[in-house]
Order: sequence, then structure tokens, then C-alpha cells
Amino acid sequence: MKVCGIAAEYNPFHYGHMHHIEEARKESGCDVIAAVMSGNFVQRGEPAVIDKWTRSRCAVAGGADLVLELPCLYASQNAAAFARGAVDILKDIGADAMAFGSECGNLENLLDIASTPADPDRLRELMSDGMSYPRAYSILTSSMYPNDILAVAYLKELAGSSIRPVVIPRIGDYSSTDTDAEYASAAAVRRALKEKQDIFPLTPMAKELLTQPCVTMEDLYPYFRTLILTLPRSYVSSLFLVSEGIEKTLKDAAMTAETLDAFLKQAVSYRYTAARIRRIMIQIMMHVTAAEARQFDRHHTVRVLAFNERGREYLHEKKKDGSCTFAVRFAALPEKMRQMEYQAALLYTSQMREADRQALLKKEISGAQYVCR
Repeated sequence: MKVCGIAAEYNPFHYGHMHHIEEARKESGCDVIAAVMSGNFVQRGEPAVIDKWTRSRCAVAGGADLVLELPCLYASQNAAAFARGAVDILKDIGADAMAFGSECGNLENLLDIASTPADPDRLRELMSDGMSYPRAYSILTSSMYPNDILAVAYLKELAGSSIRPVVIPRIGDYSSTDTDAEYASAAAVRRALKEKQDIFPLTPMAKELLTQPCVTMEDLYPYFRTLILTLPRSYVSSLFLVSEGIEKTLKDAAMTAETLDAFLKQAVSYRYTAARIRRIMIQIMMHVTAAEARQFDRHHTVRVLAFNERGREYLHEKKKDGSCTFAVRFAALPEKMRQMEYQAALLYTSQMREADRQALLKKEISGAQYVCR
């Protein structure tokens, strides 16, 4: 069975994602669509708007055959690390292709950009400084859109592998909050949810979003504030992503900032974007040290969150050839992975009602979900 991989967050899953899965299957010609999905925390440095079990189940109901978890260590980092984690998993499972969205939709241009030594997270800065990029792309736009930055990051990681890149032109603006667009973005759905607008035309998981716990960074800010004000600076400086003395800036901002918005306004600078600050906050709340991050190793183990019948057939096929270890049960994960993912679950559920908290913690240590379509 041929596999096409997708790196995703589905935060939340919406009709644009269904379109992307359909196009990926058609353009790749593959039998199985395997989505590598962020778990409790996402790349923007925030908790996922709804839990990973609900999102993965909706993704399978919406067209994917298999949803695999991107470990939280990669999911809550910048584009380069996010891409590295996702592509490594696709290499482990023997994916034949990887499909990703792109605003420019031009694989040749993206490959040209990916061949430069630039870090994709610095592309906006480099372009604004006058760096000349290949072909028409550099002429047609003065900045890169989020999906193109991720596309370049994926292509850098795919270089030299047998995985074929498949570009799916994105319809609409990734960051637009326009709910009247043909496919409303995840940002639009989140905003509509926050403002109590009708989200049923925007996402197939509207019912779940309206009835299940929604977690925000604002909910977690009081805990973070307590930590940054009470932990020794020497300890905070040893934590993952904390560097260049940023811990002092964070502590100074938290001393007077009562809300997350006020905190970010004080902490953000030309060097530290709001997303980067939020990603650092997550690592501090998780107590992940830089040493632990360096030593993190999946041991080629891939966690399965959800699958359908076709996904089950593929898992059986891969189990026979022994090229990859699929962890369908939590206990099958390497110890360090179990510890880190359970820490993430504890943080993610910390502000929920006790019944909801216990239900999600129970799911965390259970097995993958079979979804019948």
C-alpha cells in the first residue's frame, strides 16, 4: 500500500482540511493518507483548541486513514523543528509522498528557495533586508505566507529522501478570520467560536467544539506567572528554548502583567515574536530541560491516535515487515516519550473540570481509536 503523509494540526479540523485530504489522495495516487498531527500543544505556542482525541477522530471521519501523533517536543517548536519531527515520522513509516499546502502553489520555486541555506523561520526577515530569492516568487511577493514557510521547511527535510513532495495550492488566506470565505481558516473558526458566532457552516466538528472543554493560553497564564515569579532564574535558564537571558525579560513582564495580552505586549521584541514567547512558556510550564530535549529519542516509534479500516490494513502490513514500531497502546511508547506526553496532558487538562480532566487523562494512557466511516 502506498502512503501519502500530511503534517497537520487540525486546530480545529475544518472543510478546507477535507479538501486538502481529497486533493492529496488524488494528486499523490496513494492508497493511504497518514496525517502526522500535533497533540495537546500546537506550533503557534498554544494549547490546541480541543483535545487531540477528538481532532484525530474527526480527521479520520473527514478523509484521513491514519492519524499519528507528532510528539509535543516538536509540535511546540518553530517551523524547522516542526517539519523535522513530522518528516522523520514519515520516513520511519516509509511514506511514498508528502502533501502540503502552499499559497504560491509552485513546487519549482519552493524547491529553489529550499536549496538556499536560509532558516525558513528567518525568510521574512531576509526578504525584507533585500535578499534576492530565485525566480518569480521573490519578485511577486515581499514576504512569505505561513504555509509557504512550512513548505520550504518540509522540502529541506525531504531533500535526499525517496518521499515525493506534492504541493496543494491553498484556497484562501491561512490567517484570515473571514467566515464567508469558501473554506474558512482554522483562525476564522477559532475566532467565531470565541465570539460565539455560528460555526456549524465552518467545520464538521462544530458540535464537539461547542460541547467539549476548550483550552486557551489565557487559562494557563496564572500558572505560568506563578512559575516564572517563583522559580530560581538559574533553573529557568536550564529549560528548553530559554536562552539569551530571556528568563529575566519574562519575569519582569510577569511581575506587573495581570493578563496574557499585557504580558506579551511587554515581552515581545524584534527578536522574540509572540509565538516564540508562547512556545517558551509551554516549555517552562512543562519543565522540559534543554538536556532532556537534546537526549529525546523516539527510537523509531510512532504513536497511533486514530485509524479506519484502510489504516488498520496498512498497520498490519507494516507490522509484518518490521520496519517501524507503531505504538497503538500508550504502554508501547518509550519511557521518555510516555513521560513527556503525560506531562503535556497534565498541563493541558489542568484548568478543566475534574470530570473532564480525568476523562482525558484516561484517554491519554489508553489505546488508539478505530473510526468506522
